[in-house]
Amino acid sequence: MSLLSVRGLTRDFDGLRAVDGVDLDIAEGEVRALIGPNGAGKTTLVGMIAGRIAPSGGRVTFDGRDITRLPAHRRMRLGMAYTFQITSIFPGLTVAENVTLAARRRVRGAVLGAAVTEALARVGLGPRADQVAGDLAYGHQRLLEIAMGLAQRPRLLILDEPTQGLAEGEIAAFETLIRDLAQETTILLIEHNMAVVMALAHRITVMAQGRVLAEGTPAGIHANRAVQAAYLGGGDAAD
Repeated sequence: MSLLSVRGLTRDFDGLRAVDGVDLDIAEGEVRALIGPNGAGKTTLVGMIAGRIAPSGGRVTFDGRDITRLPAHRRMRLGMAYTFQITSIFPGLTVAENVTLAARRRVRGAVLGAAVTEALARVGLGPRADQVAGDLAYGHQRLLEIAMGLAQRPRLLILDEPTQGLAEGEIAAFETLIRDLAQETTILLIEHNMAVVMALAHRITVMAQGRVLAEGTPAGIHANRAVQAAYLGGGDAAD
């Protein structure tokens, strides 16, 4: 059974259809990449999955439970964590304090400190635990947000453009991290860096004009002529 199942998910904005009847199934333990050109509807789709955007139609099921009308904070309690395309941290707090606040959504008691320490270590920010978050370089702020997601010990981790702003060496470390995390959690990855997508994804869903254009393995998607015409031959994708 799929951990996440989406059926007919649709969103209209002022008469414009941003997402049009999308079906999506993600199996537990899978790394699924979501790609597509600018304006394809990826971030809107993920916003509906995470509960931050109300759908105009359709259904979202998580672990067999209909969560279509649940708010974002209730979905977090069920085990869904979402990092934003634009960093969402508390710049005046320390790195450790940011992760502690995020962890409290799912973790309580004596294990809280351990969860924070582990999350920071996994993204390479352990030595920066006491640094003010707003003083971090942008790439490190992205890693901090990933740590904030990890500290919640999610069953589904949604990462929206996680490598944006990362240096080449940091991207290599990120790939290692995702391979490690895939042993314990399900990951939905919205990413513009196709080398990262091809290296990490078990399956890829391609969106164009609010709909699913294609779905398959990295090799199958790379060879798909419709995908090449709509996306792979036309530059990167951030929306």
